[in-house]
Amino acid sequence: MEAFCRSEDMVEKASQVWAMLDDMAENSPESYRRFMQQQLNSAKQYYAPPEPYLCLEAQILGPTEKRLFVNLCSWSKVPPPKSQSDPVPLSAGRMDTFAKPEPYSIVDIAYNPSVLEQGGNPSERDRLICLSLKFIEERYDVSLSPACSTAKRKLKGSLERMRNSLRGGRPTPPPSEKDAPCPKTSLRKEVTLEQLKNITAREEDSSLSLLTESSAPRKPCLIEEISSTERPEELKSPAYEVTTRKDASGKALKLEVKVEVPEVHCVSECNLSISKDDLLMECPQKYRLHLNLPESVEEEAASARFFKKKGVLLITMPICQQSQDPSAE
Repeated sequence: MEAFCRSEDMVEKASQVWAMLDDMAENSPESYRRFMQQQLNSAKQYYAPPEPYLCLEAQILGPTEKRLFVNLCSWSKVPPPKSQSDPVPLSAGRMDTFAKPEPYSIVDIAYNPSVLEQGGNPSERDRLICLSLKFIEERYDVSLSPACSTAKRKLKGSLERMRNSLRGGRPTPPPSEKDAPCPKTSLRKEVTLEQLKNITAREEDSSLSLLTESSAPRKPCLIEEISSTERPEELKSPAYEVTTRKDASGKALKLEVKVEVPEVHCVSECNLSISKDDLLMECPQKYRLHLNLPESVEEEAASARFFKKKGVLLITMPICQQSQDPSAE
């Protein structure tokens, strides 16, 4: 009966919201337009895929010695911390290991964009890197060298691999970091104690605190891993055609990708993500296309048009002219 009452309350509240929107649309069309546009922008930001922010290069000392690349990523789906004393959520993907040209592993960690914006402060950036590495040690049961460096590229591996890894991440407790270094065995015991003191039952997931330095009065800075409910879908690949447009002298100007999507009825059904070197188009429950581009493109200047009658999506991407200029090497 209680559940039924709650359902009735939800229906009533939904009816009130719709009535308010109808009234706004009738009496203040401009306010209604701005409100709807704001909601669309918020939804677009929320469903945007994770983007590379910074790549770290570290060294795994055990159980097997090899290089480790850590992709720190920005993802709006990871919630921001509620306050400085609340947990800083993160989402972590799997650890992928590759054998060539020499053994190395890749781990992807995503934070909310607001957390990474603080990376402009060197001390905050170092703290975030330190916490990320400590988290990796406990999450993947490895021992890392205390030294690490920033890689030249923002992302190690392909954009598709990183996004699939983060979307399939599973929750595990993060580690605890004390002010002074401590042996790994001691760290594990402290994690267990902190878990008993701080873990609380939650509807969707449980979290574990990660302690670090903070200013007086002393309050712990916390970090928690969240679980992503997204899973890569098995979607069919649509027919497509890639064309390089050149000027009269034969210089490549732009790439055009024509994608046939006959089952799509509205452009809002497609999610398009373009990086410098690849393109990812996803139409939930219908199509998925990932392309490695033959030329480096200016992703910010890319555009797309949807021809509804033909069921064709045309994507246009200007080619980076610097990549074609021999003097730029």
